[in-house]
Order: sequence, then structure tokens, then C-alpha cells
Amino acid sequence: MALRVIRLVIPSGANAFKSVNAVQKAGVHTSSVRSLRYGWWAYALGERTTPRLTQNSKIISVDGNLASGKGALAQKLADKLGMLYMPEPDTFYLDKMCGEKQPLSVDFNGMCSLEKFYVDPKAADGNSYRLQLWMYTMRLLQYADAIEHLLTTGQGVILERSPFSDMVFLEAMSKEGYIRKECVQHYNEVKNISVCEFLPPHLVIYVDLPAEEVQKKLKQSSKSYLQNVPLTYLKGIEDGYKKSFLPKISEVSEVLAYDATQPQDVERVAEDIEYLKFEKGPWLEQDDVTYHHMRMLVEDKQQVATLTHIPRFLPEITIGAHDYDEKYYAYKSLPGKKYAPGYNADVGDKYIWLK
Repeated sequence: MALRVIRLVIPSGANAFKSVNAVQKAGVHTSSVRSLRYGWWAYALGERTTPRLTQNSKIISVDGNLASGKGALAQKLADKLGMLYMPEPDTFYLDKMCGEKQPLSVDFNGMCSLEKFYVDPKAADGNSYRLQLWMYTMRLLQYADAIEHLLTTGQGVILERSPFSDMVFLEAMSKEGYIRKECVQHYNEVKNISVCEFLPPHLVIYVDLPAEEVQKKLKQSSKSYLQNVPLTYLKGIEDGYKKSFLPKISEVSEVLAYDATQPQDVERVAEDIEYLKFEKGPWLEQDDVTYHHMRMLVEDKQQVATLTHIPRFLPEITIGAHDYDEKYYAYKSLPGKKYAPGYNADVGDKYIWLK
């Protein structure tokens, strides 16, 4: 059994993301006029997406190397353009989706550790590839959330990185020998059958900071595990962006690139975006019918997560049946996890017999 399917239930619809961090008042894919979950009947009764889309109804991904300043730019730009800012997901993003008050054990969050990756990237237990695949899944879920928010409310979304750019880390890991070639093949197969279900960002903003400068910033970080990141790994990420990701994404998305000093001028970036014509990419081909099918997909987070499941054996992401059962029942024994939300008396749910 693959490690990433231990946690079987992912909430879908608006309630799944009430706890996800957002900076705009609109909330995550909710609005004052739409509080019910979208479905086939809503479309049949006249619910349409295109009337709510405006000039700023865009998905914007801000990309760059570690410590490049992309997060600050993304948040300031969201405030400037009136868009929703979604910070980069971490390994515990699933807990935020499910509304957990405290992060659950790593056993229920991919069984991987970002800190361990930077301290021991060649760990024999396969942590590096587990982390890479888990983070791709989290980015895919967040991207589904971003599209759902856009199509439901009309408000644009600005993210830090996306599942389309996640491969730059895989390439850097592969060059450094952190993962096996079988892992690269597995990742590429998973990505090829999953990311194709989504439309790419309307715009990618790349913050270009040389790897040497990135390493200097990381050495000053308060997180000790970031202070010794190899320069060759950081160069691998930079090369992945410049040689693989940006040339390919520019075929379907608008691309703006700035050096490390320019992104601080948010006014200039906003002005550059205003001058873009957005005359390429699959978004131009969409109508209310295709938006309907897209909304049906992205609101079903269990289906989105299932896109990353393929029947391949890899020791890095596979556990035996007994270990799987142990972790599954350990999860079910947690407060409020035995039954569906609202049906667990141990956490104070009432009138269960009437539901």
C-alpha cells in the first residue's frame, strides 16, 4: 500500500478549507451569495461561472528559488490587486484542509520530514522521495482549491509555486543523487496523468535570485537545518526553472521575470500585469460547460488526490498490509475520526440519531 493513501477521507466542498490561511475577506471559495456546494443540479437550474469572471479573475503563480522573496511579493501583490493570497503549502497542509486544531502525527501526513531532508537528503529510509511526492500532492490539492475559489467567487488567486513548477525540485534531487531513477520515472508518470486535468496559471512571475545569494540568505536563517543547504542543490533548482519549467510554461501562460531587486516594487509589477493581453493558453477556450466540469472535479478533493495514485511498487512510498492497518486504525482511534464529521459523540456531536 502506498503511504500517501493512509488517510482515506479528504473533505470536499467549501467546508474542507475553512481553516486554510487567507488574507482576503472573501474567504476560500465562498461568497455572500453562494454558501451551498456546487453540483449538477446547480448547473441544470442555471448556475453559470462566466458572469462572475472579471479582468482580475486570474490564477497567478509566483515562483523562485528558496528565500528569493517570492512570498512577500505574492502577498503584497494580492493586496494590491484584490486577490486571494494562498501561501505555499507545507507537509501538514492536509491538516489545515480538514480543520485540525493541531497538526497530526507525520504518520498521517506523508510520513516525511522537510527538516530531515535538509539534514540527511540521502537517508536510507527514502524520506527524500516521500517528501517530494507528498508535496506534489499537497500542491495539487491547493491548486484545485485555488481554481475552485476562482470559479466560485470570481476572485483571482495568487499562489507561491504550483504543481506545474514542482518538478524543479525533483530535477535538483536527481542531479544530487538524493533519489533513484525509478523515483524520477514514477514521479513523471504521476504528474503526466494528474496535472493535465488542470488548466495552467494565467501568469507565472519568476523571482530570479542567484543560487549564491540564496545560500547566503539561508545561512542567516533562524532554522538551523537550512543553513547548510548545498550550493549545487540550489543551482539545480535554478537550472530547473530556467532550462525546463519557464521555457515550457511560457507556451501556455504569460511569464514575467524580475531580478531580486525588482519585485519589491509592487506598483511596477502590477503595472506590468495590466499591460499583459493574456492571449494564449487553454483558458481562452473555456466556456460555461467546461467550467462546470472543472468545478465538479476541483471540489472533490478525494478525486483530486486519487489522481496521484498509480499501481507501482517503490520501497520509498510503500508499506506492508500490517503496517497499513496499524496506522489506519491508529488514525480512526483519534478523537472525532471514527465516523464522518458530525457523527462522533466523543467530540461533542449531538443529535446523531436524527441526522
